[in-house]
Amino acid sequence: MNLRERYEALELEILAPAASFSSKTRGRIKEEPKDLLRTEFQRDRDRIIHSKAFRRLSHKTQVFIAPEKDHYRTRLTHALEVAQISRTVARALRLNEDLTEAIALGHDLGHTPFGHIGEDALTYCLQEINASKQKFRHNEQSLRVVDVVEQKGRGLNLTYEVRDGILNHTGDSLPLTLEGQIVRICDRIAYVNHDIDDAIRAGVIRFEELPEEPINILGRTHGKRIDTLVKDMVETSSDLKSIRLSPKIEKALLDLRSWLFEAVYLNKEAKSEDEKAKTMLIKLFFYFYENPQRLPENFRPSNDEEVPYRICDYIAGMTDRFALNLFEELFVPKRWMV
Repeated sequence: MNLRERYEALELEILAPAASFSSKTRGRIKEEPKDLLRTEFQRDRDRIIHSKAFRRLSHKTQVFIAPEKDHYRTRLTHALEVAQISRTVARALRLNEDLTEAIALGHDLGHTPFGHIGEDALTYCLQEINASKQKFRHNEQSLRVVDVVEQKGRGLNLTYEVRDGILNHTGDSLPLTLEGQIVRICDRIAYVNHDIDDAIRAGVIRFEELPEEPINILGRTHGKRIDTLVKDMVETSSDLKSIRLSPKIEKALLDLRSWLFEAVYLNKEAKSEDEKAKTMLIKLFFYFYENPQRLPENFRPSNDEEVPYRICDYIAGMTDRFALNLFEELFVPKRWMV
């Protein structure tokens, strides 16, 4: 028995019956030989961590565009926080930590530069071209990244369970696995709490302005709020029929999130550069739409129908810094040096 087989046997012994067992995965799009050391979900986690898309998350906006200071969250630190919280819940419920971690680390790989404003920009472009209601959604792009964008078009060939969790971490459909459901809730727990922390640090809000009722219920510190939410999720989900929060705690979290939309996400000061960023990405999109031959070789379309989607692949993969530099290179005149 090799090390992977011992891990698989250990999962069957210690995990709850409702857990996702790596030895019982629904498999990959393309079959591969088993690894001697790692389970299938461990391999997926490693492939995500070593992907280019994962590395680029370190320079992608979470809330504030291209922040200069060191302590603001990025998409990478967000993914790590989601993974940490999710693993805590999975361990407490005796679910598969490796699957949970893989989903958490991969859930935002398709996020655009400049946060959700990038999604809005690409949605506008797609609708202008197709005259439809088609939307660019970062969860769908995250799946596209692991399926067809990474490894020069070969994709990462992840397991069904990880791909399902990435796709359904947001949107109308719930993940099929309990591990995916953990990540879906922990994603919200992470960003609501760390966005409060960043907004206070940026001077956009003051602690005294936070809504009293949800803060009194969840806690007055970052750590206490996460502790309250995690313990409630574990207790409420202990029957393993689904992953959920109790009604009281869920309402407090949703109320806090709603308040954040008004005070931070739609705050004129915090979002003062959003329209500029949106205009910039739209201009980049239509530049490449008119000049698809200028796309990098890995992103060049094989037919006309692919053009807008390959442009979205390229722009969505950019970091904030790369998009700014490319825009300057293409559209800002250089000084004449005599």
